[in-house]
Amino acid sequence: MPNMSPKKNEMPSQPPEVRNKNFQEVALGYTEEIALDEAARCLNCKHKPCVDGCPVNINIPEFIKKITEKDYEGAYQVINQTSSLPAVCGRVCPQENQCEKYCVRGIKGEPVGIGRLERFVADYHNSLPPAKVEKPTPNGHKVAIVGSGPAGLTCAGDLAKMGYEVTIFEALHLPGGVLVYGIPEFRLPKSVVQKEIDKLKDLGVKIILNAVAGRSFTIDELFEHGFEAVFIGSGAGSPKFLNIPGENLSGVYSANEFLTRINLMKSYQKDSATPIVNSKKVAVVGGGNVAMDAARCAKRLGAEEVYIVYRRSEEELPARKEEVEHAKEEGIIFRLLNNPVEVIGNEKRFVTGLKCVKMELGEPDDSGRRKPIEKPGTEFVLDVDTVIIAIGTSPNPLIKMTTEGLKTNDHGGIIIDEETGATSREGVFAGGDAVTGAATVILAMGAGKKAAAGIDKFIREKKS
Repeated sequence: MPNMSPKKNEMPSQPPEVRNKNFQEVALGYTEEIALDEAARCLNCKHKPCVDGCPVNINIPEFIKKITEKDYEGAYQVINQTSSLPAVCGRVCPQENQCEKYCVRGIKGEPVGIGRLERFVADYHNSLPPAKVEKPTPNGHKVAIVGSGPAGLTCAGDLAKMGYEVTIFEALHLPGGVLVYGIPEFRLPKSVVQKEIDKLKDLGVKIILNAVAGRSFTIDELFEHGFEAVFIGSGAGSPKFLNIPGENLSGVYSANEFLTRINLMKSYQKDSATPIVNSKKVAVVGGGNVAMDAARCAKRLGAEEVYIVYRRSEEELPARKEEVEHAKEEGIIFRLLNNPVEVIGNEKRFVTGLKCVKMELGEPDDSGRRKPIEKPGTEFVLDVDTVIIAIGTSPNPLIKMTTEGLKTNDHGGIIIDEETGATSREGVFAGGDAVTGAATVILAMGAGKKAAAGIDKFIREKKS
């Protein structure tokens, strides 16, 4: 029987007063009983509008139908046909702006909890003893992937399934890109990421670590070593700053550095070789998911007061609604319609405050959001000892600087053919944040998938 409840099943989670003191996963996942009840809400629409909203085109009604039949492994195999990272997407994908946005059940109520069901299926599969993987028949062609983030992993997985010999070159000492250095453990456990990476290794994908594109090797050198195509999925790792006085004081971090120290280097552990400052009052500047992650991490590190400072109103916050709600529940203080103008420091050059000015919203700007305007005479100082800048990132320029003929836009993003992911350099493809600037995991995966198809077509046509 269909479940015609207008509301989706709530996600079980740790209580806010408990979770804001630990780095364990906040969302606990659907039980089998809850998953079956939620799956029964799906109408199994013939025209499948939810699929059109999925950047990797998962057959959503089909995998949910498998859940209603209690064929959870079958549901996983449906997802696995088009997605290389289901356990990741089920946790961090912004379904509310993609597949769930087009769900018919959302017209008169809440959409089906597609992401929560995807996580349930992926976690079920990962709980089973590892199955023996049949490696595809090699086709004799080699492809290099630069970066092991979601775009690179997806491109590698799709090509490996086609029989390509794939090698990933990763700059850091652990694979996973933003999945391991950017997203906190309490949102995406690193053991989950590792399991997804292990599946790619089982397909024959090789991963070379501590290999920085533009320093350890160049794109030209990859071709010299027999690779017939290269995919650049190096992400956007260069942080942006406010360019205000005091940003060079001790106690000012980019969100990239702050989160990398915590997520990758485990700086919060007592025996850490790279300990992070023990802050009491923290201001995080920005309103996206990265800002929420940084603020919630700061709270878990023991900060008594943590502020989100954002120059627009709550309606314009770019972060996921779920992340904003979780942050509020955990005690994060939102100082909206406030814009930083100076970081204040003492004679020892340590942060002592953040000077802000109050804002009001005017007419919409080029982004479609109402433009924030300063209110004269409203300056005040927020009493903080740490400031974290989370206003975005841009692609690392090293690859462009060392690759002849690679065209980029004014923001440093690599220019590609939207249909194939091909760049201006023959045999070089790109996708994800290296092209768009900081975006979502699932959009990067979609770009990796598109580029894999483009690379396959390029090599086959060149061969013929």
